[in-house]
Formats: sequence, C-alpha cells, structure tokens
Amino acid sequence: MMKVPMTVAGAEKLKQELHRLKTVERPRIINAIAEARAHGDLSENAEYHAAKEQQSFAEGRIIELEGKLSSAQVIDPCTVKADGRVVFGATLDLFDGNTGQEVTYQIVGDDEADINNGKISISSPIARALIGKEVGEEVDVQVPDGIHRYEILGVRYI
Repeated sequence: MMKVPMTVAGAEKLKQELHRLKTVERPRIINAIAEARAHGDLSENAEYHAAKEQQSFAEGRIIELEGKLSSAQVIDPCTVKADGRVVFGATLDLFDGNTGQEVTYQIVGDDEADINNGKISISSPIARALIGKEVGEEVDVQVPDGIHRYEILGVRYI
C-alpha cells in the first residue's frame, strides 16, 4: 500500500472527526432509526429513509477516514533535518514577484490543503516546484493563470 504524507496536525484532525463519527454521530443515527421504526410502516416513513441515508453517509465517511489514516505517513516538521531546504511540512515565506506581495504557505498532505489558511498540497504545482530549494532561490511556477515567480525568503519547520 502506498503511504501518503500527512502532518501531525492533519492526522489529528482526521482522528478527531473519526472519533466524533463513531461516538456521537453513529449512536445518534441508530437512535433516529429506532425511533422512526417505532412509527410503523417503513415503506412510507420519510424519517426512517432520511436516517438510513445519514447512516450510509456516516459509515462511508468512517471507512474513508480509516483508510486515509491507515495509509498515512505522519511527518512532524519539527523533527525534519532539512538544513534550510524546502521539504514536506515546511512553512515558507515567499515573495510573489507577480503580485509584489509576501505570502506564507505550509506544504501539507492533499487532505489537509486549505489555501485560505496558507496550506498548500504537496502535489500542487507550487509545492512541487519549491521542494528541495533553499532560502534565496527563485522559482518559476506554471499555475492556471500563467507563470508566477517566487523567491524563498524563509523556511521554518514548525
């Protein structure tokens, strides 16, 4: 099975969601199904069908999360010995030559990516272009709206 990189924070977030689904949502749905069954005829019971649909979604999500966690290679950026190079989990301070602005990104796993919070996927064009580079290097990245030039101002492992 192929291992998928994930930060400690990303793995913890998935574990919390899995725990909530198993300990809160699953029992709530089971109770809703039991209550709906008590109302009689199941063929025309909208509450029963809605609860069964919720159960199907929750069980599918549980299976998905367990699969992601079992194939995760959890990497703690604080323990990485990269000597200033850009690696998975690193937090980067970049100068975007196209916009003239400084941006900060952390390179994370695909499931953790959230550009609005400065987390970019390891498989994104920007991350792929930056991996292995060091402070002071400039990188041209082909993105959907053209080529962006980034200068690496800082690399942190937090």
